This record gives sequence, structure tokens and C-alpha cells, in this order.
Amino acid sequence: MTLDSILEEIKAAEKIVILTHEAPDGDAIGSSLAMMHALRKIGKESDVIIPEYSRLFSFLPGSEEIKKESDIEEYDLAIALDCGDIKRLKYGEKHFEDAKRKVQIDHHGSNTMFADLNFVNPVSPACCEILVEMFQYYGIEIDKTIGTCLVTGIITDTGGFRYQKTSAETFEFTAELLREGVNVSDIYKRVQDTKTRENFELSKLVINRMELLEDGKVTFTYITQEDTKRIGAEVGDHEGLVEIGRDIEGVEVAIFIREKEDGSFKASLRSNDYVNVADICLLFGGGGHQRAAGCNLNDDKDVVKEKLLNEIRKVLK
Repeated sequence: MTLDSILEEIKAAEKIVILTHEAPDGDAIGSSLAMMHALRKIGKESDVIIPEYSRLFSFLPGSEEIKKESDIEEYDLAIALDCGDIKRLKYGEKHFEDAKRKVQIDHHGSNTMFADLNFVNPVSPACCEILVEMFQYYGIEIDKTIGTCLVTGIITDTGGFRYQKTSAETFEFTAELLREGVNVSDIYKRVQDTKTRENFELSKLVINRMELLEDGKVTFTYITQEDTKRIGAEVGDHEGLVEIGRDIEGVEVAIFIREKEDGSFKASLRSNDYVNVADICLLFGGGGHQRAAGCNLNDDKDVVKEKLLNEIRKVLK
């Protein structure tokens, strides 16, 4: 089994690095720290490299150990978590490619299987949920510390248990972690209900600029680099903005684009019932899940808008 092979690689490695995707969310950070703590339980130390992440996740146990960079040129083992494509590792891509052995654990349906050992379950609603099963299989105790990291990822990627992939197992795992002393309600408040001031200011802009298109089935809105600088937004402050459009009655697809420092745009797409936004983003070199996906486009705002709308129109009912 792949899980057995992964454990063999972990046991054989001395220098281990844990990596995740750029602009990491709660599932990315939670799974990375959960893996670090789990490895420690079996006598293995590891480096977690995440150059930038939202300060809202600084409550996670072990977050103070996260490194922005590493001077180790070659790790024995690189473990990529919650990342469907090696290009999304961005700052960690070199560490991953240079490692002697490579493992990835993920739940994106568009995963490109870029490691030596790939454990991918696209049915799982969160990478952290995969880790629950993985740690249980390995006989690693999921204590309050690990459980806090795992619940954070599960709550984040299920939208607070709202998304379609949320299963009975999701609630069962969460109940088990609750019994271990994990403060689920506190985590929920931190990752679902708490916004930075910068996110609040961006939300106002997004709402004011939002367009209802295609007979109200599509929303479009945007943030420029000038907006980001003026407001002082940091990594993570753009989280949740795309959902504002998706949650309007009658909307099937929400489009949110954000201008990056190089002038290109990061597009985030969400859908409600039937449009597979991962397929649309794949056309532009991106990917993700059926109801939540993203891509990068190197055009001006209006061209990006039309390119995305043209593909969405083809699948709207």
C-alpha cells in the first residue's frame, strides 16, 4: 500500500521538509503543522517552510516553528500537503525537486501526481481529513495539539461543514477530536467568523464593484494592486471574498480576480450546484475542486473577465 511505502520513506529519512501551496489556507497550514507534530511522535524532526500566511492562523500550536526559508540544499524527504500541482508549491518547489525522495498527500481532483509516492483522495473534503485516517492507520495518537491543527483544516475546507463533500465521516472525525479536548467552537470562530480589518475593507470594495451577469447566474468583482497597497492587505486578507458573490440568491458561479504585483491576475471561482469550476480553471493552467478552483491569467482586467465569462457561458443552464 502507498501508506506503508510512505511510512518506510519517513523512517528512512533524516532530513525532512514539509511544504504546501502558495497563499496557504487553514487546510494547508493545519495539515503541515499536524504532520510536523505527528512525525515528532515517531521520533522524526522536520522543517515546515511557509514563507507567508495569514496571521489569523498564528493560534495554531507549532506555528512559531514555521520557517520562511531553509539553507538546507538537499532534504532526504520532501512531503507536499494540500497541493495539486508542483507549480503551486512556488517557494518550496526547489526544495521539493532537490529532495532525494518525494511524497505528496492531497485531495484535489485535478492533482497532477507529481511525487514519487502520491496519496490522493479527491473524495475527501480536506487534506486534514486524509491525515486523520493516515495517522490512525500508523497508530499515531491524535492528541489535542494535532487535533487542533486537523480541525482547523477540516472546518476551513468544508466552509464550516457547509460544502457538499462534507460527509458523515467528517462529523465523526470532528467528534473524536472534540473528545480529545479540541475546542471546536473556538476554532470555528477564529477561522470562519473572524476577519481582519483589511479583509473588511476589501469586502466593502468587492461588494461595491460586484456585477450580476448572465441573468443573475454569475457575479464578477475585483481588487487591484493599488487597492491592496492602499489598504495594507497581506497574505490571507483576500480569503472569503469570492464567497460573497456566490452566496447571492440565484447565483451559480462567482468570479473574483485579484491583481498581483507583476500585473497578472489571480482568479478565484466558486459554484453552487452544477458548474465544474475546476474544469474551467484547468483551461487556463489552474485547477482545484468542482465547486472551488483558481488560476492565473496574464492579461488586463477586462480581458480576464471576458475569457472566464466565455467559458462559463458554455456550461450555464
